Amino acid sequence: MTNQLKLQQLLKLLDLTRLTDNDTSADMADWLAAHMLPAQLPAAFCVYPAFLTQCRERLQQLGVQSRLATVVNFPSGNCAADMVVQEIQQALMLGADEIDCVLPYQALLAGDTGRVKSFLYDVREACGAHCLKIIIESGELVTPQQIIKATELAIECGADFVKSSTGKVPVGVTMEAARIMLTVIAAAKKPVGFKASGGVRTLAQAVELVAMYEEITGRLAQPELMRIGASVLLAELMAQLTP
Repeated sequence: MTNQLKLQQLLKLLDLTRLTDNDTSADMADWLAAHMLPAQLPAAFCVYPAFLTQCRERLQQLGVQSRLATVVNFPSGNCAADMVVQEIQQALMLGADEIDCVLPYQALLAGDTGRVKSFLYDVREACGAHCLKIIIESGELVTPQQIIKATELAIECGADFVKSSTGKVPVGVTMEAARIMLTVIAAAKKPVGFKASGGVRTLAQAVELVAMYEEITGRLAQPELMRIGASVLLAELMAQLTP
C-alpha cells in the first residue's frame, strides 16, 4: 500500500478533469457534488469553457480555494491563432485561472515550426500572467525527436507547463514520452512544469510518474511544477487515505 504522505502528495497534484462530450449542466452538477473535497484540495478543477461559471460558483459556495482550469484549441489543435486568443480572453473573463492549450501538432508534423512558434507566442501573450499549459499531444507525435521539438518550442515560447495529451486520441501519456518530456524540461534554463494526462488511471501509474519527475528534475513534485490530469484516481486515493 502506498504510504499516507505519498497519497496526500498525489491528491495535491491532481487536476480533477471533466471533459466529457455532450455533458449537460446537470451532469456537471453531479460531478462537482461528487468531487468537492474542501478539506483536501486538488491542484485544480479542469472543465470545458461552457462550465466555468457553474464550477466557479460552486467552488465559491463551498469556500473551496482550488484553482479553475479550462481547455482551448481543443482537442484538434487546428484552430486559427486569432480564434484561440478569443477563446482565452473569454475563458479568463469567465474566471479561469489556468489555460490548457493544444499545440498545433499537425503543423509541427508537417515541418511548419514557424507557424507553431507564432501560435504559441500569441497564446502566451493572451494569457498574460495566468498559468499556461501547452498540450503537445505526445501520442500523435511519431518520433522521440518530435516530442523533444514540441516540448522545446513550448518552453521557448513561455509555457508554464508542458502537458502530454488531450486524452482524446488513442495514445495518451506513456512512460517513454514522459521521460523524453521531462529530460527536456530538466535541461531548461528556467523552471517549467510537467503535466501527465491521457490514460493515467491507477495509483501505480501516478506514483511511477511522480518518481520519474523527481528523479529527472531533481525537484520534489509539487503542484506549482507537477500535475496529473485525471479524475478516476480520486476514488482510489480517497479509499486509501485514512481519516
